[in-house]
Amino acid sequence: MQRVHLPAAMAALALTAGLSVAANAADGLTGHVSSQQEGPMEGVVVSARRDGATVTTSVVTDKKGAFAFPADRLVPGRYTLSARAIGFELSKPSVANVSTNTSETTDLRLEPTRDLAAQLTNAEWLNSIPGTDEQKKFLLNCNSCHSLERIVKSKYDADGFLGIFDRMSGYYPGSTPEHPQPLTGTARREGLARDGDARKTAEWLATINLSKQDTWSYPLKTLPRTTDKSNRVIITEYDLPNKAIQPHDVVLDQAGTVWYSDFGQMYLGRMDPKSGEVTQFPIPETKTGFPVGTLDLETDQKDNLWIGVMYQGSIARFDRTTGAFRQWSIPKEWDSDAGQLGHLATTATHVDNKVWIKNSDGNNIYRLDLSTDKIESLGSFKDPATGRRIGSYGIHSDSANNLYLLDYSAGNIGRIDAKTKAFTVYVTPTPRSRPRRGRVDAQDRLWFAEYGADGVGMLDPVSGKITEWKIPTKWSAPYDAMASQNGNAWAGSMLTDRVARINTKTGEVVEYPLPRSTNIRRVFVDDRRPSDTLWVGNNHGASIIKVEPLPD
Repeated sequence: MQRVHLPAAMAALALTAGLSVAANAADGLTGHVSSQQEGPMEGVVVSARRDGATVTTSVVTDKKGAFAFPADRLVPGRYTLSARAIGFELSKPSVANVSTNTSETTDLRLEPTRDLAAQLTNAEWLNSIPGTDEQKKFLLNCNSCHSLERIVKSKYDADGFLGIFDRMSGYYPGSTPEHPQPLTGTARREGLARDGDARKTAEWLATINLSKQDTWSYPLKTLPRTTDKSNRVIITEYDLPNKAIQPHDVVLDQAGTVWYSDFGQMYLGRMDPKSGEVTQFPIPETKTGFPVGTLDLETDQKDNLWIGVMYQGSIARFDRTTGAFRQWSIPKEWDSDAGQLGHLATTATHVDNKVWIKNSDGNNIYRLDLSTDKIESLGSFKDPATGRRIGSYGIHSDSANNLYLLDYSAGNIGRIDAKTKAFTVYVTPTPRSRPRRGRVDAQDRLWFAEYGADGVGMLDPVSGKITEWKIPTKWSAPYDAMASQNGNAWAGSMLTDRVARINTKTGEVVEYPLPRSTNIRRVFVDDRRPSDTLWVGNNHGASIIKVEPLPD
């Protein structure tokens, strides 16, 4: 177990960051953001970080260019201010000294950036590069490990890209440029050439990078800054103690403690949202020499923590009392170099004492009986109408422990009856919507992200109807979706550096901008408060982020 303690001053800042905003809280730091080109600037993310602290607090400017940090979010001290507005940067460094019971005013002046390409999000690169949507969708297989900027700034020709395809298919999905992990034996990643002929794709990529010129032949297109409700938000970002940490899934237990899975290392992480203290619990390796890292993090009705340990071929349950893990591995006859136990479902394990598990190798579904410790294989499932195998990614159980399979390779939702094993398939209204991950709500409705359709879907099992809501920003490609008790659905993105809140009654979508590049996987809504609070991990930024919308 590794525990990281914060200095007292940092802990105080983290404590204030965990408090709710008082309705009439005095403003501790205010100001305006402007530029010569625009005058007052709306939709600029302004961040304040106290010297020596590990927590950053951010707000967004209104239509008058004004910003305000509530006094209960900033303890006294010297703060460095930063601003995010595509196409602009601070004209000079800015600091503010915050004192007790005193409101500080600091205005920020922005000027055009000298390097627009360095500011573009993945979505903005996809909007900028020439090509069809089908060509561009190939790049959605790349942003799990790195930004698209690396591709467009490369100088590979078509043959060079073919070599890159071969090399990249041999890396573990939790690899990063700083921490690559080769796969073992016969394991190869899927999808790098799935969307068409590899040669044609390589030739296209060589036309959008810098292989033939010193700069791009196409204009760089940026998204408009957010307006109105999107700017009524407070964002708190907690740095994790190690830059190699990849917080893939972030969840809260019943007491409000924050837990995260590490996509590239063998740890389960715990963070106290009041003190900011982080503790890492090492997970034993079960397959020496295979890639390390974890993915799906779940809780059961008893608030136990369960985690999928990917290429280690196991799942684990964490004992809070002893800090030890109990692990279950699939039988050797079902295991292979390509075996990945990344996903599991434990929401209704208390109903029949069984845990659902998915093996990405062959999309096989298993069920662990905790009464006997035996694992049953149900094999893979096919669509009865087409005979096509369901290529599930996320798996989620309802209140009766029936299982849903999200068909990431197409547009299907599969359902396995826990008692009869009968299989039913539902088809999303949008073809090839690529359902990725989601959650079953208290009404047993399945909410899921549509990675290939920039949307969120909801399956009502009573009517069998799937309803879809579209996120207006193109190339949002949400990874996960979760509904709140307030009638909203939330989704995050690996491409836009935004999170989306969908009012499922009115259809209104509000997108909240984040202060820096943020590669989001799991989204988690804290329903313990009257208003929604969203938690996400920055999988490539070693941080955990809390998003708190202010009243409209």
